[in-house]
Amino acid sequence: MPGGVNSPVRAFRSVGRTPFFVEKAKGAYLYDADGNRYLDYVCSWGPGILGHAVPSVVEAVQKACENGLTFGAPTEKEVELAQLIQSCVPSMEMMRLVNSGTEAVMSAVRAARGFTGREKIIKFTGCYHGHSDGLLVKAGSGLLTGSVPDSAGVPAGYAAATLLAEYNDIESVRRLLEENEGQVACIVVEPVAANMGVVPPEEGFLAVLREAADASGALLIFDEVITGFRLGLGGAQGYYGVTPDLSTFGKIVGGGMPLAAYGGRRDVMSCVAPCGAVYQAGTLSGNPIAVTAGTEMLKLLIAHPEIYAQIDQSAARLEEAYRETGLTVNRVGSLLSPFFTREKVRDYQSVMTSDTAAFARYFGWMLEKGIYVAPSQFEAMFVSAAHSAEMIDMTCDMVKEYGKSGMIL
Repeated sequence: MPGGVNSPVRAFRSVGRTPFFVEKAKGAYLYDADGNRYLDYVCSWGPGILGHAVPSVVEAVQKACENGLTFGAPTEKEVELAQLIQSCVPSMEMMRLVNSGTEAVMSAVRAARGFTGREKIIKFTGCYHGHSDGLLVKAGSGLLTGSVPDSAGVPAGYAAATLLAEYNDIESVRRLLEENEGQVACIVVEPVAANMGVVPPEEGFLAVLREAADASGALLIFDEVITGFRLGLGGAQGYYGVTPDLSTFGKIVGGGMPLAAYGGRRDVMSCVAPCGAVYQAGTLSGNPIAVTAGTEMLKLLIAHPEIYAQIDQSAARLEEAYRETGLTVNRVGSLLSPFFTREKVRDYQSVMTSDTAAFARYFGWMLEKGIYVAPSQFEAMFVSAAHSAEMIDMTCDMVKEYGKSGMIL
């Protein structure tokens, strides 16, 4: 395996360490192969909103496995999950289940191109939408962590069709739309940027994006792979009150298993095969085991909406502790990032003022104290319902202790 891992950030190279290998997880904890226990604020990069190995989810999956692992044919469970998603996110009038966030965004962009008959797309510097060729242009997440601004192996033609705007800078969007009038199929955005660390949209930014897309004839795509069902049952679009034309969901919608979804306006999604000429397929799409996990997870969240107030409150307490150290902290709901910079972080340029060497020292110190945060300055912290008040207290104490060590910046 390249780097000994199956996804780059797991290699711990940016923090100068050797990764631990997980043996099991339960509740708010990870247990590694050497017998160490870590309080987990990565939560498998988001889906562990209720913690690890939720009993009812595990039980439902085990029962589903008895009936077979994959069929390559329709099941009633796929319809049930789609109905649950639609009940929470009304903009998802028609949808397709796929296997990953990368596949979901790639497919949504293809649908937008097919519907509009246009080729160009607008994305934002530092926003990550998976590793499909056309979206690996000034992306966030592992590309920032590994100090790779773009990926090798991406044809120039793909990059030429991807126009770069600056997050939280609506004028950069308007300029691109004017310069490429009638050519832009879609604007794709993380409604809360969470792959260059957490960077919230400034007031009115998403609403003005909606207006700009409408005025230009482009579609607006919200990549809610991280924010979907984490900021609330309605995702970021419910949180901010802005409705996109298409949305992508992942992470929580699979209950911790490989599953994602894309969808939105019925007229746009009717362009997808077999109803229309936009082709997308997958033998494992809507896999019955992953769908079972996702369905059980969403049912739990729908039945217990008070979970959102709990995890938001926990994250707010962590935010306060980090602020006491003098760091810049961004938080939206249960997503947060402490940035090792004194500057206000509102876009890619301000994110890049962060001291990554200082972050690496902090990461190592926290890990040695038994607290696992994302091994990158450019990733989010995730809080789960399994994080008890006592766990949050302990973490806040460790953060404050580190702040007094003189090693912050």
